Formats: sequence, C-alpha cells, structure tokens
Amino acid sequence: MVDSPAGADLGPFAVGAQVGSLVRLEPLARSHVAALAAAAGGDRSTYTYTRVPAGVDDTSRYVDQLLDERRSGLCVPFVQVRLADDRVVGATRFMTLRSVAPGATPFAVEIGGTWISHSAQRSGVNTEAKLLLLDFAFGDWNVARVDLKTDARNRRSWTAIERIGATCEGVLRQWQPSLVVGEEDVYRDSAMFSLVREEWPERRCHLVALIEEAR
Repeated sequence: MVDSPAGADLGPFAVGAQVGSLVRLEPLARSHVAALAAAAGGDRSTYTYTRVPAGVDDTSRYVDQLLDERRSGLCVPFVQVRLADDRVVGATRFMTLRSVAPGATPFAVEIGGTWISHSAQRSGVNTEAKLLLLDFAFGDWNVARVDLKTDARNRRSWTAIERIGATCEGVLRQWQPSLVVGEEDVYRDSAMFSLVREEWPERRCHLVALIEEAR
C-alpha cells in the first residue's frame, strides 16, 4: 500500500493508493475532477446501466457526493489510473461496508460504482483493479465476503463478474432505483454475486491468470 497525501480526509475506513502492474487506484480527490470528466467523455455506449458523470460540472457534483459519503463512512472511492500513460481512466469504490460497530473494520463489503473509459476497456486494467480491491478486502480487512451486483438486464456486466470467479446468488427484485437515464422513477432488479474468504486463494490465481492473458 502507498500512503495517501498528508492531510487527506479518507474517512473512518482509510485506504491508501493500491498499485499493480497495469493500474494504480488513488483515493478520490477534488483534484481528479477534470481528469475524470475527460475519461468519461468519448464513446459512452457502454455506460447505459451505470452512473457515469457527463461534463465537468456533473463530474464536480459526482466527486463531491462521493467525498461526502466517504467522510460519513458509506464508501471508499478511488480513481483508476492507467500506468502505461499515467492517465485517469475510470472510477471504482468499496461500498455497503458492513461492520459490527460504527467505524469498526468491516466484515463484508461491496465493490461497485465501477466505470472505465472506452479506451481502457478489455485491457486488463479493470480486472487488475478488482484484484487490488479484493486483495485489500480479504487481506487487510479479512472480510468474510465481498459482494458485487449489477442491473439484471446488464448481461455485459453479468458476464464480466462471473468471469472473475464470483458466484451468482440470484436476482433481487426491485432492489434499488434504476441508474438508467430516463428511469428515475423505476426500481431495478439486481443480480447479486459474491466471493467468500475460503475460496479467495483459488479465485485469486484465476484472476492473476486473466491479467496475464490481457497483457
């Protein structure tokens, strides 16, 4: 783990930068607004089911909301920085942190809120980002399980989650408000997946192999 800049407010669940061979996960900061807005531009065709900001103003609001949630202990947000050119290419976060007491190390957590620019898709960057987050969750926090979920209609995301070795536990009907533009009053069905502590060593080997293949 790499320390975060001095004075950074990382909230009750402080997690510094995580560095792999393809990507660096940096704790989200206000200074990332312009780079995130640029990363979210271009081809947005794969963002249908995901909240991805559009433009600098929207990105500024998006970052402020996530930083407020981090200070409240509701999430731990990161930007994804591609090491090949040191460019911000997306975002991801720990969310739905479940602890036995406020501020205590979580026993379970969700990885979500993930999006990545078109230029970085299918490059291994997002796969390695998942590896870094899972390593931290199972290694540093020693969680019992990690959740991942997606809109049940999002077959692309469903397939990607299964590809990293997560187990589908079923579809939760009307689980949350839809993130699809124009469906603000619609509640979506969510497909729920998990990885648990006992299976992580084997799944980790599988994930490492996928990253090597992507290279």
